[in-house]
Amino acid sequence: MLKINVHFSHQDCHIAAMAKLFESIGKLGLALAIGGGVVNSALYNVDAGHRAVIFNRFQGVQDDVVGEGTHFLIPWVQKPIIFDCRSRPRNVPVITGSKDLQNVNITLRILFRPVATQLPRIFTSIGEDYDERVLPSITTEVLKAVVARFDAGELITQRELVSRQVSEDLTERASTFGLILDDVSLTHLTFGKEFTEAVELKQVAQQEAERARFVVEKAEQQKQATIISAEGDSQAALLIANSLQEAGDGLVELRKLEAAEDIAFQLSRSRNVTYVPSGQGMLFQIPQ
Repeated sequence: MLKINVHFSHQDCHIAAMAKLFESIGKLGLALAIGGGVVNSALYNVDAGHRAVIFNRFQGVQDDVVGEGTHFLIPWVQKPIIFDCRSRPRNVPVITGSKDLQNVNITLRILFRPVATQLPRIFTSIGEDYDERVLPSITTEVLKAVVARFDAGELITQRELVSRQVSEDLTERASTFGLILDDVSLTHLTFGKEFTEAVELKQVAQQEAERARFVVEKAEQQKQATIISAEGDSQAALLIANSLQEAGDGLVELRKLEAAEDIAFQLSRSRNVTYVPSGQGMLFQIPQ
């Protein structure tokens, strides 16, 4: 009986040791998991072309801007706000009026990005959606001011000047909000229905005027041609009259000979005409 009890005591010790080992491994794994979670929550990444602003629960938004890479923070106390600092496009449609009170539909394409050093101020005063809050309002304001300086026709003929003035004024206005505009261009420019119909009617009237002017010029040219032809006939008649006075009937006889020569030449080329000399007797065999 003593041997059996000793054997069971050894087994109990072995099981207790294994239990302690597994318990230690479990505690170590739990500690590692907790430590990994803490470390992971204390790390954040800033991708290429982005910047981060740190918000501290006790001190507010920090003035420093964090660049690209992996960085540490204090969990729960600090929170990173990531901003995209790459150029991004945005189309802003605006309906405004020209100097001559014509409705103008304009679409402006803007390529913008924030000033990295001013991100704390942008986040504090405007927010993360700064582009939604700033760009439509300042674009409408600048476009209305610039378009009002030009007539509807000038907006078409001087489009490059209009685009340049819009770009200069809008760039200056956006800089006050910490924004950089890399490109500003007018991509769409149309007018109201009344103005479009007036332009079409004007084009039709111009075409009709051009057609009428062509008809007048053609009639004038025909008139000049008739005058020149009449002058030529008059001059020819005068020359013929002078020739008759000088040469008498000789000129008439010459013209008769020339006409007879021309008639004989034309008849000689015809197969149905036979020339019979005069003054000679010719015998024709006529079938009975």
